[in-house]
Amino acid sequence: MKFETIKDQLPAEAVLQISKLPYTFHGSGKVREIYDLGENLLIIATDRLSAFDVILPNGIPGKGIILTQISLFWFERSREIMGNHLVENHHQALQETLVNHPDLIPRSMLVKKLDPLPVEAVVRGYISGSGWKDYKKTGKVFGQDVPENLVESQKFPDALFTPTTKAQTGHDEPLTLEECESLLGKDIYDKVLQTSFDLYNLGAEIADKTNLVLADTKFEFGKDKNGELVLIDEVLTPDSSRYWPKEDYEPGGSQQAFDKQYVRDYLEQQDWDKSAPAPTLPDEVVQMSLDRYLAALERLLKP
Repeated sequence: MKFETIKDQLPAEAVLQISKLPYTFHGSGKVREIYDLGENLLIIATDRLSAFDVILPNGIPGKGIILTQISLFWFERSREIMGNHLVENHHQALQETLVNHPDLIPRSMLVKKLDPLPVEAVVRGYISGSGWKDYKKTGKVFGQDVPENLVESQKFPDALFTPTTKAQTGHDEPLTLEECESLLGKDIYDKVLQTSFDLYNLGAEIADKTNLVLADTKFEFGKDKNGELVLIDEVLTPDSSRYWPKEDYEPGGSQQAFDKQYVRDYLEQQDWDKSAPAPTLPDEVVQMSLDRYLAALERLLKP
């Protein structure tokens, strides 16, 4: 889908609730509503926004559409590395499923039922965010040795794999490589490790061509009925990744980001203990966040 087409479909206000559909409701995630269609699941991305693992009272208009379309962009381009959870003939199948709800199509995915792995596969190409905080405290990045005297936002000599738990509630917690291997088993761990690096390298290469720096990202995987690994959830979106404009990149401090770091930075300045309920975002913070999501979408989708 073209950038202009997606932009024209963005709602004027954040869509926080999905109208009732004629399918069995399966559950809600932080930003998604999930319906059970028998063999498959219908995943609808709302415009809800979470930060520090807490859902904020107000969302970002059209964020669900933007994230879904970016994921579809990357799912198509990563097929040669690993298959994904989308059903066959996805676009047609989705149109048939939501024939009476066409407004939901741009924010929806129809996916196969899979068994998710209990980890999030995080790859860091640059030192930023929680990795930078840990480095300042310990001189390492979640237990892994890295060069001395790094500055914030500096590129690592080699990308790091820093997996975390996948908490249903509360915060995800860092895992050592040994803990991750023990949790997944050696064969699955080795496959997740290599695939995560391959996907990150693909994302970084394509992002670079659009004048974006892909600083870090996280992937999620599941197993099909034959035990084969499959790429699931969202992929290389501004919610699961840290994108920076290449023309402004300068190591030695924080960077302008095309992700929700702008919201995190605002919340860090508030008198809030990072537990629910979260503060309501001012209109200007909502608009600035939307502008960043749109900027990432435009760079990726425009030729």
